Amino acid sequence: MPVKTRSLSSKLSYRLPRIRLALVHEQMSPENLYPIKTPGDVEELLEPLRHVPEEHFVSLHLNAKNEVIGLHEVSHGTLASSLVHPREVFKAALVANSYAILVCHNHPSGSRVKPSPEDFDTTRQLLRAGRILGVNLIDHLIMSPNQNAYSLRENHPDIWKN
Repeated sequence: MPVKTRSLSSKLSYRLPRIRLALVHEQMSPENLYPIKTPGDVEELLEPLRHVPEEHFVSLHLNAKNEVIGLHEVSHGTLASSLVHPREVFKAALVANSYAILVCHNHPSGSRVKPSPEDFDTTRQLLRAGRILGVNLIDHLIMSPNQNAYSLRENHPDIWKN
């Protein structure tokens, strides 16, 4: 006579918490998808980011046609910095089934936009992680209240060649 066995998860349920991941996707009609063709398109979409008093790091989730299917606030920092780790950037992108991402953060000080060494390091880390995960990093933009968005891809294309 066969012995009935319970699954491992049922045996461990008293010791380990069960985790359930759910994605709630609001219905979007195709005419509401926002296409990204240039950094200016992102700048227009994220214009309110220019005016916030602390640094924010956000990622736009894109489908295969470079249309925005989601937005994720990765980090909300201080006046001069915010912490960013590839794990937090790509967690939401993977759950949203993103083909690619585009990241953006603001420099609230209003001074001349110039990428910091940390901005370059973050971009390189995200490029490496994206290649491993199969989610392309399209660009990293920096926004400021006083000038046009700064595209790392346009100004430093060599980063994307590695």
